[in-house]
Amino acid sequence: MLHKIRIALAIVFITFTTLLFLDFTGTIHIYFGWMAKIQFVPALLALNIAVVLALLVLTFVFGRIYCSVICPLGILQDIFARFGRKAKKNRYSYSPARKWLRIIVMVLFFATIIAPGVGVIAHLIAPYSAFGRIASNLFQPIYLYCNNLLAYISERAGTYTFYSTEVWLKSVSTFAIAAATLIVVAVLAWRNGRTWCNTICPVGTLLGFFSRYSLLKPVIDTTKCNSCGLCARNCKAACINAKEHEIDYSRCVTCFDCIGKCRQNAISYKFRSSAAATDSAPADKSRRNFIAVGSMLAVGAAVNAQEKKVDGGFATIVDKQIPARELSPKPAGSLSIKNFTNSCTACQLCVSACPNQVLRPSTDLEHFMQPEMSFERGYCRPECVRCSEVCPAGAIRPITTAQKSSISVGYAVLLKENCLAYADDVRCGNCARHCPVGAIYMVPKDPQNPDSTLIPSVNTERCIGCGACENLCPVRPLSAIYVEGRQQHVDL
Repeated sequence: MLHKIRIALAIVFITFTTLLFLDFTGTIHIYFGWMAKIQFVPALLALNIAVVLALLVLTFVFGRIYCSVICPLGILQDIFARFGRKAKKNRYSYSPARKWLRIIVMVLFFATIIAPGVGVIAHLIAPYSAFGRIASNLFQPIYLYCNNLLAYISERAGTYTFYSTEVWLKSVSTFAIAAATLIVVAVLAWRNGRTWCNTICPVGTLLGFFSRYSLLKPVIDTTKCNSCGLCARNCKAACINAKEHEIDYSRCVTCFDCIGKCRQNAISYKFRSSAAATDSAPADKSRRNFIAVGSMLAVGAAVNAQEKKVDGGFATIVDKQIPARELSPKPAGSLSIKNFTNSCTACQLCVSACPNQVLRPSTDLEHFMQPEMSFERGYCRPECVRCSEVCPAGAIRPITTAQKSSISVGYAVLLKENCLAYADDVRCGNCARHCPVGAIYMVPKDPQNPDSTLIPSVNTERCIGCGACENLCPVRPLSAIYVEGRQQHVDL
């Protein structure tokens, strides 16, 4: 029964967590956006102490339930492992824990979160971020193609239940990393079950220290066990030593597979007092590890708390080029580039949710895979605050539409040599017509002649950096006006 309940809950969590990255209407986020906010690393970076403590208490009571029910990457591994079990049953075996490797990876993970400029290492192995990139870059295009097919069919049938949307590749490098991550996770899970969780994943290692003290644990009753080893051969965490009747609780993900497979009913889920005799880790060493990890977690939280389509028709229609910005603007609500860089986990949930196709993964090494604003495909509409609603890590704080219209994330820069009005004496004014805050206005090219060609003039103090001017400028391939990001956002 416990096994079936765990599977049912895991199916619910991975289904709706995945849909958060696939859904382009925003409907799923209204009801299930909380599933992203209870993921461990985003909650830690958002300094959501209540969620972090709740997950630690959950682990202290039930063991690593988080890894087998809530974490989408952990559930994805179980899916691949299930295919492997169908190919060959009873194929796992006990293997000693690679303790030093796990600790080194975890220390490296927290160190790169704290240290500026090297957070990309943490983003690569953070479980929720890794799954987010897989869902956003690999699963979402398939989902959108299926949606567009249904839209085509429904349109031919005279209904508009579905509507088509554009499918585009947001970043070649991020796509390649997502594909490589999926392949590695799939191969490891298919062959050895939870190898990623118990060797590479820093969250699994951290929760493993707490699960040693869990109140409820799977316990082997030596009076009933006949040493058949069936439990060990079905343990995808490779943590059951059938010969010694021991379970490594730091690696056990509380999947209950062993309980269902034992024909002698020798394994049961009991309170810690019953399991004390079977805990293979010495008490003193466990306490030292517990204190060390708790201190590391507290230091990491403390450091983070301190950081706290074309109209005009004057040019050939070709794809726009990304201008050479000194600073890429960050979404309103992120406060500053520094705050965004230190808090963002590069899960790319905001990239998937952006309805205007403004956000895309950065290729800059310092901010690699973290979202940045670019306006070749659209502009950041003042009435849209979707990214601030879905961000689980606090990198983009929740804001209202009224607040967004008064937050300057950047300012427009005019390239006179590209401007049609400046260079060719052509009457245009596209940038001024579409500026939602009136930061661009047209003035006579010759101040002494009011009838001369009108040219754009930018009031940078009023500009909010929405990118409407850059996106709707008819000049190709490089717009005559572009947005430069602000290091610190300004309230107008």
